[in-house]
Amino acid sequence: MLDATFSLIAVGVLWGATNPLIKKGSLGVENVKAPHPSMQLLYEIYYLVCRWQYMIPFILNQCGSVLYYITLGTSDLTLAVPVANSLTFVATALCGWAVGEEPHDRYTYFGILLVLSGIALCVLDKI
Repeated sequence: MLDATFSLIAVGVLWGATNPLIKKGSLGVENVKAPHPSMQLLYEIYYLVCRWQYMIPFILNQCGSVLYYITLGTSDLTLAVPVANSLTFVATALCGWAVGEEPHDRYTYFGILLVLSGIALCVLDKI
């Protein structure tokens, strides 16, 4: 049970920490212009695939998805979904602030404490 909990925590951190990095790595994609509108999507994909600032967080994010898929086989769904998803929000808020996004107000941090308390209660209930 604890193995699954640690895996779900890792999933939440992988998903959440990479969200702001993916956002930052994709900057400039809106400036990509294809010679013909039907080629626009391909040009944008090419732009993103060629940027390590986008691809490394994207690959780590997908590793989190693979770990989540594997963990679902051994964990309780009533624990897996809330832990992974709520930790994703917490990690996104904290990592976004760490990479230079606008700082959050005190209510955000209070909300983070409430989310972490709720996760702790869910995990303790399943042990």
